[in-house]
Amino acid sequence: MSSDRTIAIAGAGSIGCFVGGMLVAGGRDVALLARQRVIGEIEANGLRPTSFEGFDQTIAAGRFALSERPSILGDAAVVLVAVKSADTAAMADVIARHAPPHCVVVSLQNGVGNTAVLRDRLPGRRVLGGMVPFNVIALGNGRFHRATSGDIVIEKDEARTAEKLSVPGLNMRATDDIDGVQWGKLLLNLNNALNALADLPLRRQLAQRPWRTLFADQVAEGLAAIRAEGIRAVSPTPIPLSWMPALLRLPDPIFDALLGRTMKIDPEARSSMWEDLQRCRRTEVDYLQGVITGIAERRGLDAPLSRRIVELIRKAEHEAKGSPGLAPQQIRDGN
Repeated sequence: MSSDRTIAIAGAGSIGCFVGGMLVAGGRDVALLARQRVIGEIEANGLRPTSFEGFDQTIAAGRFALSERPSILGDAAVVLVAVKSADTAAMADVIARHAPPHCVVVSLQNGVGNTAVLRDRLPGRRVLGGMVPFNVIALGNGRFHRATSGDIVIEKDEARTAEKLSVPGLNMRATDDIDGVQWGKLLLNLNNALNALADLPLRRQLAQRPWRTLFADQVAEGLAAIRAEGIRAVSPTPIPLSWMPALLRLPDPIFDALLGRTMKIDPEARSSMWEDLQRCRRTEVDYLQGVITGIAERRGLDAPLSRRIVELIRKAEHEAKGSPGLAPQQIRDGN
């Protein structure tokens, strides 16, 4: 892959627009396949990727390709897939019809099954798994704000795809164990639903021990499930995953000091699932908590908290009133 070839974003929502914007700012040739709502917003305001680290640049729409027509994938050397997990199969079919057969396809999605879906529907193509550790908030008027820290991780390949995609402000690094990395991220993403139900900024939520205890109990259920499957998850933070439940239950001042050394979080950061509820969209809970409950059922394990959270998220989706703003005890009780 030459660094001056087109990088297409298939499904330019919050993550896709931020990543695409940073790539354009880094001098890359970028094409965004997006919905008309996003296109209209960017055409009116430009694309403005910002970061809690201080990056802020508005990029005129004329500096990159932007369309809802899949033919925009036609010149891609790399396709970065950023759609929700439920849309992976459909997007794979779009890529099969419109992207060059030699292009590299990289999944930048939540969950653990998307790479397999892409490979199954794109036989003969080079498909790489990936993991985005940070959170992006869509703030409107073309602004997409990175609110937490971390480097994108991409499956290692001989073409050094991760290295070639890196630009200033958006580091991508290779791994020999993308499956383990994705499972580790899934465990951390179990907090997405809690944040969505809480209607609190992430930092304020994690500062409160009752919320962290809920998160710890979910991680414990998740660890038990993936161990039963024989899966070795890789922590996306310097903290071993096996330590997480105990560390999350620490008193607030000790945990706050620990969090500050391992992860940076913007004061206004919220989970993507919270944003989905606010916008009355279907969430990815089936690809997060739903994975844990599915393993638990197969293995004869008990995962009552994960089941309850799935039910509460589905209820919130059905009611379409945004986040219900629940307290920790309400989540434990299932109310």
